[in-house]
Amino acid sequence: MKKRWVIKAGSNMVCTGGPLLLRTWMQQLSVLRRRYNIEVVWVTSGAIAAATERAQRKAGKRRTLAEKQALSAIGQPLVMDLYNLALQATGLLGAQVLLTYDDLANRTRRGNFRNTVEQLLKWDVVPILNENDAVATDEIKFGDNDSLAAKVAGVVEADRLVILTDVIGLCDSDPRTNRSAKLIPNVSRIDSSLLKKVTPAAGSAHGTGGMYSKLLAAKLAAKNGVETWLMKGDTPAVLIESAEGRNLGTVVSSKR
Repeated sequence: MKKRWVIKAGSNMVCTGGPLLLRTWMQQLSVLRRRYNIEVVWVTSGAIAAATERAQRKAGKRRTLAEKQALSAIGQPLVMDLYNLALQATGLLGAQVLLTYDDLANRTRRGNFRNTVEQLLKWDVVPILNENDAVATDEIKFGDNDSLAAKVAGVVEADRLVILTDVIGLCDSDPRTNRSAKLIPNVSRIDSSLLKKVTPAAGSAHGTGGMYSKLLAAKLAAKNGVETWLMKGDTPAVLIESAEGRNLGTVVSSKR
């Protein structure tokens, strides 16, 4: 029986892991498809970060909307080049799909998007999604790609949302600053008391998310009947281990 996952990789993992990590992910993706019969819709970040690095501009600088849109236009082809290179050894093809908030909010465009994804998966092509930051405005955005991934998981009726991050999962304190932080392996429900324990601004050097946005994404996915797995992206064979049912991070239950 086929299963379908939406897997999201954040800017920090894409930019710091580089080609080697992307190659590892794509090799595992190929195994998911062929050994476990799992279709994968991939959501990536990293366009603005890639352009910032290539243009040697200071990361973290406050930028105008036009500057962010221009950097996204520069960086998106760079990110796709990395994925296409990583996919070469697997025999799979990747397809770029750029989305705006309106694409999923509008019923007709949402249906067109889903039809496109279904056809790509039939052809054994990996849909690689990103928000179209080159045309999106601050007022009409997903906010971050965690939210995008959660919405996409609902639209394509995924069985699982996997978020690859730079920490081991949800902990009782920030593991980046507290070595004694303890992992919370299972979360049955995300409520206001849990969200209050996570600092909204605690994102990575390259990304706009952080654990707060990931929990919000998991909460949205749960409403659509999709469970969420939060895992450290550079853990060896992380996707294979997940396919085997081994929880290496935090699993947020769905309401299905």
